[in-house]
Amino acid sequence: MNALNGLNATLDAKNRVENDRKDDGLQRDMSGRVQDAIHRHQDASERLIAWTQLGVVSTFGALYALSPKTSDVSPWMTPVFLTLAIYFSFTMFRLWLSFRVRLPGWFLATSVIADMALLMTLIWSFHVQYDQLPSFYLKAPTLLYVFIFIALRALRFEARYVVLAGVTAALGWAALVFYVVKIDPENPMITRNYVDYMTSNSVLLGAEFDKIISILVVTAVLAVALSRARKLLESSIVEAAAHQDLSRFFSPEIALKITSSDQRVKPGEGEAREAAILNVDIRGFTALAAKMEPSALIRLLHEYESRMVPVIQNHGGNIDKFLGDGILATFGAVLPSDSYAADSLRAVDELVVVAATWNEERRAAGLDTIEIGMALASGRIIFGAVGDETRLEYTVIGAPVNLSAKLEKHNRVAGTRALATGDLWNHGAEQGYVSSTPRIASPHNIDGVAAPVDVVILAK
Repeated sequence: MNALNGLNATLDAKNRVENDRKDDGLQRDMSGRVQDAIHRHQDASERLIAWTQLGVVSTFGALYALSPKTSDVSPWMTPVFLTLAIYFSFTMFRLWLSFRVRLPGWFLATSVIADMALLMTLIWSFHVQYDQLPSFYLKAPTLLYVFIFIALRALRFEARYVVLAGVTAALGWAALVFYVVKIDPENPMITRNYVDYMTSNSVLLGAEFDKIISILVVTAVLAVALSRARKLLESSIVEAAAHQDLSRFFSPEIALKITSSDQRVKPGEGEAREAAILNVDIRGFTALAAKMEPSALIRLLHEYESRMVPVIQNHGGNIDKFLGDGILATFGAVLPSDSYAADSLRAVDELVVVAATWNEERRAAGLDTIEIGMALASGRIIFGAVGDETRLEYTVIGAPVNLSAKLEKHNRVAGTRALATGDLWNHGAEQGYVSSTPRIASPHNIDGVAAPVDVVILAK
């Protein structure tokens, strides 16, 4: 459980960083991981934005193609068509680029400005397209697309691009209003009569001011909401990364127990269970380690554990500790189980086969074989967190834990590879375990145990 000790210390340090950004080293580590995950989300969002922009410009193009033409100029030479053609090309390039590289900030800012430039140019061109006074375009409902372009930028969870889009749109509309008022100094088209404004090409400055205020207010609300959402996103990514790390260090059940707990895990809390305890150990490991290079020794342990651990977990077991070459696993300790004994016996049956296969591979490669001993015991155990507030570990405590360890050592005396107590064997049979070979429990004198123990030999 040393891994769990270290992980809890890391999580505690992470909490201190979030509350008081003083641990620079860990902060950089967490920030890098968070930013990398956020960047992946943003890359996907950029592609979604590009597809949406392509849909918007295609819609503009379709509407333009279907709308009646009042100008004598060829439809393919009008400002509307030229603007749409340029923007379509830019959007296609942007979409292609988003699949190949991470788009830089300057390019994204340029894209935001290009969006609004397209929209404002289209709106401006309406009076040319329909041969009307410039104030004609101020009545265009196309202005509503401004809010689509602003909202699209929210997909990146970066408020700055929303603000840039909103400010660019507000400035663009203000420029269009200024153009209308100043294009003909002798007839600025300004009115104070709302009816005239609605029924003619007159300009009501208050109405145009309302449009600009609406754009800026929506932008501000989105920016504030995004800033808060960004913090929640970072927090959720940190939690997801922590959960992923927890699952790497020990069983998914314990990881879920920690991350889904309504309260912080505290030491001194335990639960009683009926469970099976499995000890797996390499015989003669100390002597073997003394004559091996460190890197070769670690590779050996990796090969050994990568074969044993999946088998244990596939049968519902949970890895409690790695003790050098030893593996302590539990069945029914983390979560109550009605088949803990049967599951543990099935796991040992498969472990024996896996260990034999591994030794055949080693012999074929000209390497020494590895003798592995296993032992099972069952009974009432206590499962819970021990330690203090700064260092915690989940562990199991009880007579079956000690008995399993002593029984594993007895493999050397008995000349066996796997043993189980008679009680566990009987419980396994009651829970549906069926042995391919008849086995009978017999009393054994186990070193360190006062009275003889009924033992079943699972593998010789």
